[in-house]
Amino acid sequence: MLVIATAGHVDHGKSALLRALTGMEPDRWEEERRRGLTIDLGFVWTGALAFVDVPGHERFIANMLAGVGPAPAVLFVVAADAGWAVQSQEHLEIIDALGISCGVLAVTRADLADPAPAMADCRERLAGTSLADVPMVAVSAVTGHGLPELRGLLASLPPPEPAPDADVRLWIDRVFTVEGRGTVVTGTLGAGTIRVGDRLLAGGHDVRVRGLHSLKQARAEVGGPARVAVNLRGGGRPRRGDALVTPGRWLGVPAADVRFSGEGHPPEHVIWHIGTAAEPARVRPLGDDTARVTLARGLPLRIGDRALLRDPGSRRVRRAVVLDVRPPELRRRGAAKARAAELRDMSGSPDGAAELRRRGLARRDELAAMGAPATAAPVAGEWVADPAHWAALRARLVELVTAHAVRNPADPGMAAETARQALGLPDRALVDALAAGTALRQVRGRLTAAAPALAPGIGELRRGWAADPFAAPDAERLAELGLDARSLAAAEAAGELLRLAPGVVLPPGAVEAAAGVLARLPQPFTAADARVALGTSRRVVIPLLEHLDRRGLTQRKDKLLREIPP
Repeated sequence: MLVIATAGHVDHGKSALLRALTGMEPDRWEEERRRGLTIDLGFVWTGALAFVDVPGHERFIANMLAGVGPAPAVLFVVAADAGWAVQSQEHLEIIDALGISCGVLAVTRADLADPAPAMADCRERLAGTSLADVPMVAVSAVTGHGLPELRGLLASLPPPEPAPDADVRLWIDRVFTVEGRGTVVTGTLGAGTIRVGDRLLAGGHDVRVRGLHSLKQARAEVGGPARVAVNLRGGGRPRRGDALVTPGRWLGVPAADVRFSGEGHPPEHVIWHIGTAAEPARVRPLGDDTARVTLARGLPLRIGDRALLRDPGSRRVRRAVVLDVRPPELRRRGAAKARAAELRDMSGSPDGAAELRRRGLARRDELAAMGAPATAAPVAGEWVADPAHWAALRARLVELVTAHAVRNPADPGMAAETARQALGLPDRALVDALAAGTALRQVRGRLTAAAPALAPGIGELRRGWAADPFAAPDAERLAELGLDARSLAAAEAAGELLRLAPGVVLPPGAVEAAAGVLARLPQPFTAADARVALGTSRRVVIPLLEHLDRRGLTQRKDKLLREIPP
């Protein structure tokens, strides 16, 4: 299906032409038919062509933008007896800013005046715009002159390439209620597929697709490009300008960096138009042709999206190409100038590798939601990294841990969480992944650069544990071996022992070994049962059992009994 929006000055015969082409009435409201003036959007179709009829009056330009915004093609109308007019020019500037190049120009009312002068004038005015090469035809909705040729030209227009697996973003252009069925929204589906039963988001609210229609035919699924009516269950009351989107695949964007067209900077306060949305926005210039646009509410945007910046005062429109939907904050002096220099190299064409180079580190699902999916293999979970940035982080981690060991020779282990904060990483798993590619050792969440020189008494402890792994030396024995708190901490960081409590140390692996012994006891068991089974003292078994509880290897039944969880 090809969705075509009309365009052109008021009273140039757009609606009359659609009636002649489709046999349907595009004016939905009684007032429109009574006044002979299109006020809001109308929807008609014939065969594989669906039309969105837009108003031509300057007072209803917001409605016109909502109609043409999601459409991939236009039927531009100029009357032979009136010629090019004010709204003809405004509509052309809008279409050119949106980059719509697919369409037909129809010179209407050819029964009232010679269409040749108007066609020649139109060709000159279209030169240098996105519609420069569209075909033209002279028609009369009254006599039928030129209608077969117009139908042929429209039928020959190439529809957008279907993308059935694309993420859904349906800009809503109409909302109404059907008794017994609830809320129905309509829009132009550019890509993706909507199915009955799908869970989607409408204006940020969870909704379920209760039913689907396309051109008044009930459907189990509809793939874009197509006009579609979606019966929704749940959520709030959506409105024109909201978008129906695939959950988890779009970012709600409150601010974006853009490249705009035209000379000079846009005014500070504009209306941001994209799809059917029209939102107040604030513009902060950055470079000669770039700016930060802050929206009144977050919208589902992606890199490469084309929007319009409209000045309500002058009615001037500018093209805005989205460069970044997750721009950095501009807090420090000189940040705006530095950002302008960075934006200078951005084209607005989605490029996952380039986006990853700029960010260094990102979640794969977030890059996809930004419109720039990355092909790099994850480094940890959903995290992907630019290779150069990742190598620099790894080198910096080794430097941090080594420096910590030099400053703290008796306790050389650096907490992995401390390393995460020092590197400014968003996820502790990234520290583990960085360390895995180095000579760093990690024991119980602490990183060491190399095995430290341990006190001689550690060897004595390990020889004793070989015969009795659950016998913790008392304070007197530790003192005999020359093992104070600092030397025990260094040995624990090196993975040579496990400290359960002050002065209570066991060999590495004692916890897992104890869990294995306790699993063979009749369940549940008491602390006394555990002490006997392990051949140790109450001084050792109580902190050992508490450690097992924290690890989830045992669980309490009551104040006295524990068991090994199933």
